[in-house]
Amino acid sequence: MVPTRDDAEQLWRQYNDDEGLWRHALAVEAAMRHFAEKAGEDPERWGIIGLVHDIDYQKYPDQHCTMAKKILEQAGWPEDYVRAVVSHGWGICSDVEPLSPLEKTLFAVDELTGFIQACALVRPSKSVQDLEVSSVKKKWKTQAFAAGVNRQVIEKGAAMLGMDLDALIGETIIALRKVLP
Repeated sequence: MVPTRDDAEQLWRQYNDDEGLWRHALAVEAAMRHFAEKAGEDPERWGIIGLVHDIDYQKYPDQHCTMAKKILEQAGWPEDYVRAVVSHGWGICSDVEPLSPLEKTLFAVDELTGFIQACALVRPSKSVQDLEVSSVKKKWKTQAFAAGVNRQVIEKGAAMLGMDLDALIGETIIALRKVLP
């Protein structure tokens, strides 16, 4: 079975009803599609994986990634999709190291999308449309700002991708501008 985006959304909604988590899923989906296009990869596949990456988080936060694996396997999802989802929690709630470009990208952008959204919300416009890398980097240095975001994971993800952190932030902002106000 090769899941469609509709399959992904239906499965996600079986396990989640939190609108904040849905917005996060959409943001990660957008970032994954953007990076897939830049890499000449399949944006549909990358986006679907981004959409479901936290499928287990609302119901099973203490078993994050473990339950995602079970949910996706029970639904008949391909092994490479399952592996990619599980790898985004590497070093936190999973021992599956991101190896492919898709997996490394998901690892890098998951936390970053949330941080960028937080940066946008404190702007007068409350929008990513006028958010610049310099504004994100300024907030980056303030540990109390978006304290739940693990900046080391993002930095590690950028290094795994061979990208400068500023470039990763800039491309992710561009991706989010496609789906957020």
